[in-house]
Amino acid sequence: MTKIESTFFDIGYMDRLSTQETPIHRLDPRAKLLTTLIFIVVVVSFDKHEISGLVPFFVYPVVMIALGNLPLVYLLKKILLVAPFAFLIGIFNPLLDRELLIHLGPVGISGGWISFASIMIRFTLTVGATLILIASTGFNAVCMALEKIGGPRVFAIQLLFLYRYLFVLVDEAFRLVRARSLRSFGGRGMGIKAFGSLVGHLLLRTLDRAQRIHLAMLSRGFDGKIRLMRPSKMQIADICFILGWSTLFVLMRLYNIPQFIGKLVAGLVQ
Repeated sequence: MTKIESTFFDIGYMDRLSTQETPIHRLDPRAKLLTTLIFIVVVVSFDKHEISGLVPFFVYPVVMIALGNLPLVYLLKKILLVAPFAFLIGIFNPLLDRELLIHLGPVGISGGWISFASIMIRFTLTVGATLILIASTGFNAVCMALEKIGGPRVFAIQLLFLYRYLFVLVDEAFRLVRARSLRSFGGRGMGIKAFGSLVGHLLLRTLDRAQRIHLAMLSRGFDGKIRLMRPSKMQIADICFILGWSTLFVLMRLYNIPQFIGKLVAGLVQ
């Protein structure tokens, strides 16, 4: 199986994960979306040199993964796939901020390295929470929830189409690569020269395929509304989910729990 085909099935795997029957999957999409947004806002609000205060926030993804029966290794691979972007953003901090803030014996750690570590931790938390949201809810339900909580309807529809047409793009790309491989005797036509032509054909084929899909949607009564198989209704469990996690996030933001535990242990030792 080629890499592009593997990528296609990997994209669909997120949708299959969202069809499970777990306590997390049965929650209303709006509850999970609001909780994730609050989580991201609170995590991003920390100071650039904060590390210990971010550690307790790992409890949210850990609990969600455990209760939602989500594959930890798969999610970690997804995070590592986009980690270079955050790495390139933060790796220059040690060059710009060389003031020593922490001394571990003879070793001094500058503020640049601390801010770099903080960026990577916040990146892991926010991207991980977003992946958990999609894997436990489904992208269709996320877009529907975004619309119902007051987001622009046009934006939600466009976001849904962007995700769905990604499948079309990958499918057409796989067909092109397979066709080229079948016609490349002795490796001919496999070089960089054929890349430009393949991209042009991919664009034309994708546009043609997208038009056919749009006509098929219209013939089946698509009117711009996102509809789900599962009924969407906020219940007491959903409200408790939002309030419970939101309260915990605020408390962890106001109080540095690891620092408090460290002082407590140090006082007991002394």
